[in-house]
Amino acid sequence: MNQIWIEIKSLLTRFLDLESDRASYNEIIENIEKGVEFRGTNLWILMFAIVVASVGLNMNSTAVIIGAMLISPLMGPIMGVGLGVGIYDFPLIKKSFRSLMSAVVISVIASAAYFALTPISDAQSELLSRTTPTIWDVFIAFFGGLAGIVASTRKDKGNAIPGVAIATALMPPLCTAGYGIATWNLNYFIGATYLFFINSVFITVSTIIIIRFMGIPSKKWVDELQQRKMQTYVWIVAIITMVPSIYLGYGIVKRSIFNRNANAFIDNEFDFSESRVLEKNIDPKEKLIEVFLFGSEVSDLDLQRIEKELKDYNLQDASLVVRQNKQNLNIPDAESMRAGIIEDLYRKNEELIETKDQKIKLLEEQLGSLSAYDKIQNDVCAELEVQYPEVTASAFNQMKIHLKEGKIDTVTLVYIDTQKAIRGSRLAKMEDWLKVRLKTDDIRIVQE
Repeated sequence: MNQIWIEIKSLLTRFLDLESDRASYNEIIENIEKGVEFRGTNLWILMFAIVVASVGLNMNSTAVIIGAMLISPLMGPIMGVGLGVGIYDFPLIKKSFRSLMSAVVISVIASAAYFALTPISDAQSELLSRTTPTIWDVFIAFFGGLAGIVASTRKDKGNAIPGVAIATALMPPLCTAGYGIATWNLNYFIGATYLFFINSVFITVSTIIIIRFMGIPSKKWVDELQQRKMQTYVWIVAIITMVPSIYLGYGIVKRSIFNRNANAFIDNEFDFSESRVLEKNIDPKEKLIEVFLFGSEVSDLDLQRIEKELKDYNLQDASLVVRQNKQNLNIPDAESMRAGIIEDLYRKNEELIETKDQKIKLLEEQLGSLSAYDKIQNDVCAELEVQYPEVTASAFNQMKIHLKEGKIDTVTLVYIDTQKAIRGSRLAKMEDWLKVRLKTDDIRIVQE
């Protein structure tokens, strides 16, 4: 048994060996110290990285943002702080911390100036993704930092350091914080600053761990009490940094589960032959599920039955709102209405299509009818709004409704948004005019 254990230990030692290709202690310290100061080359590279990252975030270009991560020298002073703590080199800690703070201030001010001047000020997805850090960002920073410091202690650095720069993303959060200042958005500023703080702290922690693990000798002798104090401070900072990210990560998981359950609930429970879901609005924060139906009215009894099914999807605390036809049918605009109808038409008719040629023919017919209406859409809507001043927005299109016994009826849906409801003879007159103008006898008017 002892022999087996010795062989396993020997095998693990060979596989996990960090000594065979390690650079000398002096070379490791010298290489890390080179990246600490921001002057000369490092300062120029920092300024270029700020501009590249700001433009990348502004234009929502992932490739450009990755380029900024690769050229950014911010990893240097962060590893310098970790090395200083690991070998008890207090002057190095101060020097690295001053350099890091200088780089942070320069980056935030420069990016804020850029975003204040640029004509494109919308928050794109690349920018928004850096405003809500979670516990997963802690893992990325910690394990990325481990990879980075291990690579920095090798004779042959390999390609790990560029990968760490991309994974931990130090420059984009600072530029996002600058965007928060330029747009006076405190949430963006706090979220992005917190993400940068997470990355900095856990890259520092991982650097300390590897420096201590490799036994790099201390710069000066420090008694055991001071060592314990320093270790305690490091762990306190790490834990304080990590706690909010756990809370935010828990919130994301809850929202993801709510969205998944709500979508499954809608797909399974709102599958009617004579009514279909045109739009759905799922709001995990308010625990709201809003469904927009069009077609035959779903009875109150059926809606009550559906609402009781919420508990089967772990949605017992959610509020269900079902809007049918004329009842607050809040389709945002004509484009989304057309897109929803096309998608729903294809889904409902797909089971009736047997061959590829039939699919193509069906889509061509649908697109043809949309194209015909598109040609007169602006004119008809303008005429309608002139005759009826209370109409503030309008749209129309053709759609198919599935009736009982497999029958299909084609109707023209006309959607109008009004300041005041149109009723009685005026509504009948509008319907008659639309029948003549759109050359169809089957008109359904939905007004909001």
